[in-house]
Amino acid sequence: MRNCTHCQPIAVKITIRNNRSAQTGGEMDSARRAFLLGRRPRQSAAPFRPPWAVDEAVFPQACQRCGECVAACPTGLLVHGAGGFPEADFSRGHCTFCTDCARACMAAARSAAARRQPALRFSPDLPPWALVAAIGAACLPGRGVLCRSCDEHCEAGAIRFSPRPGHPARPDIETSSCTGCGECVAVCPAQAIAMQPDAAPPRAARASSS
Repeated sequence: MRNCTHCQPIAVKITIRNNRSAQTGGEMDSARRAFLLGRRPRQSAAPFRPPWAVDEAVFPQACQRCGECVAACPTGLLVHGAGGFPEADFSRGHCTFCTDCARACMAAARSAAARRQPALRFSPDLPPWALVAAIGAACLPGRGVLCRSCDEHCEAGAIRFSPRPGHPARPDIETSSCTGCGECVAVCPAQAIAMQPDAAPPRAARASSS
């Protein structure tokens, strides 16, 4: 049986394409899957810092990477991120605005041999951060599946479900009511909720002074 000369160029193209895919690894595949599922990939260039963190431009200089804020977080939200700097990982926990992390940071700064300004500076007059939740296209009610997991865990009542005759009600987030606690992120079975910067002016702090 003779080889088909017309098929050879096609085979070469397929080989080149496969080689390119192998070189890029799983990055493109994961990004494409996230896009098709409507998920919002997290921006690695701007990690979410602990609440009451100083501006990102000076945070790396102010933070000593002591880990006191991570250890103090009661929900496991704070983790050691790139370079050992603390980050908020909403897939692991949410923020109760208890101020434990900020108070631990300020105490560590005061007790340091060379007194320094803390990287987390709590004040009742300052908002913890300017973050709100956002719902992506992967949300299950948009696919015809009944789900109210986010609503059941939103203590602020910022999630509203709009009725749709013949279809499951879909959730919407009232950003003016969202506290940015992130509790809805981890409980979403479709991973359709992500935190993002709030475009509105920062609101007053919602922390307990205890």
